[in-house]
Amino acid sequence: MTIKNPVEWGLSQISNAFTALGSAAPALHHMQETIHSPAPTIRRISMHDVTDALAAGFEDFATFRSDVVFLCVFYPLVGLLLAQILFGNEMLPLLFPIASGFALVGPFAAIGLYEMSRRHEKGMETSWFHAFDVLRSPAIGSIAAMGLLLVAIFFAWLHTAWAIFELTMGPDLPTSLGTFANDVLTTSAGHAMAIIGIGIGFVFALIAMSVSVFSFPLLLDRDVGLDTAFSTSIKAVWMNLGPMALWGFIVASTLVLGSIPMLIGLAVVMPTLGHATWHLYRKVIAS
Repeated sequence: MTIKNPVEWGLSQISNAFTALGSAAPALHHMQETIHSPAPTIRRISMHDVTDALAAGFEDFATFRSDVVFLCVFYPLVGLLLAQILFGNEMLPLLFPIASGFALVGPFAAIGLYEMSRRHEKGMETSWFHAFDVLRSPAIGSIAAMGLLLVAIFFAWLHTAWAIFELTMGPDLPTSLGTFANDVLTTSAGHAMAIIGIGIGFVFALIAMSVSVFSFPLLLDRDVGLDTAFSTSIKAVWMNLGPMALWGFIVASTLVLGSIPMLIGLAVVMPTLGHATWHLYRKVIAS
């Protein structure tokens, strides 16, 4: 496959997207055909398996670093755009919930990275444009449905975060980021907002991880139904609570670290976590 220039490639992808939309009926038919498909075997893993998957993910990132940084640079760009919108609309209380929300939609946003790791694992030619091969996946309907679920969870989290702010530090809005940060760190209302927000945010993160962390890789890898992928992911997480708690901590902490330097670090963190998720899937779901 030869890409002559970015404009030509972009037009090609737009055409592919419209083609994918035009094939919505076959995608829905495939979802019906695969419903109640047999579930795969789930393995129990150790903490060492989690760190191994993270190391393998970083190796994939090192292999494709120029490609995936280009592919994932829109994460910090979108984050910065959202931050600008928040500043302009005096909605600073949602700045951190939006940044932390990357963890909720991350499994869907990283779907192209799973495809790159899958191709690399099979020894196939792999570059960043192959991430868009997921648009031609038979499971694109199920993938889109799972993506919409995560987006719904994300917006439910934002609504909840705003309600927490209003109940603790509201209804008056902060006048600047410095003032808001100072109030969060030095006032009892700020402490209450942080504690309640972290606790409820953990619940949202647990739900999102349980339903999606293995669903997307499984839908890409095998011809299974949406219900099978959904239930398999939940069961796999609960069968491996300790290792998956470690994985959740790694995801949360690295996303925070990646967000600190103006969200730019997400261009490294997101692809590494995306590739690592594929390798974690390989350890948990038997071939």
